[in-house]
Amino acid sequence: MTSVVWVKDEGAEYAEVHLAEGHLTATGAAIGADPVPYRLEYELTTGPEYVTEALAVRSWGAGWSRTLDLKRDGSGSWSCAATSAGVLAGPGPGGDPAELAGALDCDLGLSPLTNSMPVLRHGMLAGGASVDFMMAWVRVPHLAVIRYPQRYVPLRPGVVRYESEGFQADLSFGPEGLVGRYPGLAEQVTVP
Repeated sequence: MTSVVWVKDEGAEYAEVHLAEGHLTATGAAIGADPVPYRLEYELTTGPEYVTEALAVRSWGAGWSRTLDLKRDGSGSWSCAATSAGVLAGPGPGGDPAELAGALDCDLGLSPLTNSMPVLRHGMLAGGASVDFMMAWVRVPHLAVIRYPQRYVPLRPGVVRYESEGFQADLSFGPEGLVGRYPGLAEQVTVP
């Protein structure tokens, strides 16, 4: 079990992460300020080769709350259950699971944790070729889920470029395979 803290440009995240034999489990909490102040808690479980099995998320702020229960079964089918209370401008929580066909991973918006799963599965920390992915991307704090293409490009040992629809960032990973630095989003706090 590893405990990690990321300081973000607009908040912070704490996660307890367990990596073992191609599996990842994590429990985490985050706070943020964009588009409104919010708090978020999540639980993530992957199956073999870091493929998403379940992501449960709860977010809330002044006068609103959202929940999301996103699951992927062994045959690759996704399910998505969501609840909403109060008023938060923007899309409602959840989405159409049929649109997520072919996605192996969830990507929790504004969280550096979920970038580790495709990178570890494809051994990108040691180099290799670029790989295109289709993600079940979760917008934070709204918890809306959409199909979202991404590309990961190994640049050098421990550094992988993330690309998606006009955005790119060179992510630095620590030896355990977790994001150490995500320019424009977060940096892991290290204890001397």
